[in-house]
Amino acid sequence: MGAIADINSTKSAFGFYVDSVVIRNYLGGILGGKTLDMTDYPNDVLKAGHVVIRNTTDDTYKPMPLNEAGDAYGSLPDGCEYVGVTVASVPKDRPFVGIMHTGSVNDLACEFAIDGIKAAVKTALPTLVFEHD
Repeated sequence: MGAIADINSTKSAFGFYVDSVVIRNYLGGILGGKTLDMTDYPNDVLKAGHVVIRNTTDDTYKPMPLNEAGDAYGSLPDGCEYVGVTVASVPKDRPFVGIMHTGSVNDLACEFAIDGIKAAVKTALPTLVFEHD
């Protein structure tokens, strides 16, 4: 069973982020996007450029976990693979996201540094480029 989210519309404001600065050039992604399993994600907003992973056993998509301090990416869980990055910021309770796997991301504008997992992400997604000015 995949992730479940309430599709009933309620008004909310979660801020104005730098999504257009983070996603420099969108060239390709998962058609139609995905609903993410946000069960273990600690923040109220998932921001553009966050790495997305997929559990290969149950085909569940979710945000890359953070370390215990919540200030950097943690380790890739067993049975999971990198699939891309979020295209836009979304509130945790509305986790409907576009996922880019081909294009360029401004790594310095992302909320969490990619440095610790960059080599592994580049191996899994060679068409995703992390760059900055």
